[in-house]
Amino acid sequence: MALKIINSLLILIAVFMGLKQGYAMFSGKPEMIEMFGKWGFNKTGLVINGLITIIAALLILFPKTFVWGNFMMAAGILLIICFHLLDKDVKGVYVELPFLLINLVIIYLQHPFKSGFLL
Repeated sequence: MALKIINSLLILIAVFMGLKQGYAMFSGKPEMIEMFGKWGFNKTGLVINGLITIIAALLILFPKTFVWGNFMMAAGILLIICFHLLDKDVKGVYVELPFLLINLVIIYLQHPFKSGFLL
């Protein structure tokens, strides 16, 4: 039971962060334009990436799409990590790593409502 509560909290954190960062990309926040711009993303690419991030965050909430949402979110984070590595920005990698690990941990723990409501 405690593990389901912890996993539920991790899922809420992942969804919140996905929605927050996805919206920042989708709406073209200056810091997102600057970061992704140095990697060759234009405004349209940033909007699409933001939309995919928002969709991935929402998919995590539902047991049937849980793995797909986590996979999409982890792939997006891994893409950002790879770009940081290309720039030799180890600090940027360390910032993104916990978010990748959250997605991997909640995939391992599975959706808390997969087998019924808190059973």
